[in-house]
Amino acid sequence: MRCPKCGAEGAIRNGSSRGRCTAGPKPHTFPITPELEAAEAADARIGIAPEYGLNAPQPAGFRVRGTTTLTDLRTGDTVLQWVKADEDAKAREAIMRAAVSAFAEKLPREKPRKGPVATLPDLLNCYVLTDFHLGMLAWGEETGADWDTAIAEQMLVDWFAAAIAQAPRAERAVFAQLGDFLHWDGMDAVTPASKHLLDADTRFQRLVRVAIRAIRRVIGLLLERHAHVHVLMAEGNHDPASSIWLREWLAAVYENEPRISVDTSPDPYYCVEHGETALFFHHGHKRKPANVDTVFAAKFRDVFGRTKHAYAHMGHLHHIDVKETNLMIVEQHRTLAAPDAYASRGGWMSGRDAQVITYSRRFGEVGRVRVSHKMLEAA
Repeated sequence: MRCPKCGAEGAIRNGSSRGRCTAGPKPHTFPITPELEAAEAADARIGIAPEYGLNAPQPAGFRVRGTTTLTDLRTGDTVLQWVKADEDAKAREAIMRAAVSAFAEKLPREKPRKGPVATLPDLLNCYVLTDFHLGMLAWGEETGADWDTAIAEQMLVDWFAAAIAQAPRAERAVFAQLGDFLHWDGMDAVTPASKHLLDADTRFQRLVRVAIRAIRRVIGLLLERHAHVHVLMAEGNHDPASSIWLREWLAAVYENEPRISVDTSPDPYYCVEHGETALFFHHGHKRKPANVDTVFAAKFRDVFGRTKHAYAHMGHLHHIDVKETNLMIVEQHRTLAAPDAYASRGGWMSGRDAQVITYSRRFGEVGRVRVSHKMLEAA
């Protein structure tokens, strides 16, 4: 490590909480402070720890996962060393955020649009969409229904057109996209964490292009109906990185549109306050419906304390599950997407629909509209 006193490299730990440096004109010791330990740990994470025989710096976005060292017991010299490295999720996220921020500076901004003539100020329409899996490929003979990028894009726009037409003219709208909007998250069609192979119908660049086009069309429809639209692109387990660029891109593109607000929180738990009604959102990959209520109450303590009605919305498991706890009503939602081969072969079947739920500032939930895929296909 670097000596904090003289700046010389090669200082070593001297036991307990002190270090020793012999590289300067006079040997000396120094305290191992928390800041020094943090810096040492950060260096070791990317392969720099000469004190322990590790000098294998890793490129940006990678971290050392482990080392195996072959040592000559007679001399103590290192004969061979294997350094195992993989992607650093935190560093990758930081790099992606920086890249998105840089690209956003040059994005053309949407111009403000004329709002609706009349809306109902007491009401908020929450358009809940989850686990849409844009880019997934499903073969109807195998799974019971076909699904690809073209089918998904058309169904998304058709669903919002039908839901908007049937819902009341609420002043506020929440576009609550609860995660897994994209089926995969990079150049390889695999799950980010487990690297399970996924059925994909297109290339990732086309998937990004379709996602952007479809979301812009949906937001345009919502702006025609509602005075204010709040956009929420939640983190999912299939698209944790893509949810980042979706949030940041939307915030940049609509920064000149005062009727649009975008939640750019990096935390996977989200909240919207509407008068005496609190709405909470989480994909469901970190907490289950049975115990997510305490997380929301703790993370959004002020909002929870100010409101009388509390509702939580989740996805992830593709089927309906509603629980009323002492703190709130927790609802897990279905998806509009067809099942993929993995779900069909595993026997995980559920209905396919999405809902727009209407909330009053004073009374909580006052209505809902359910639109299924069969209704859209029959229209």
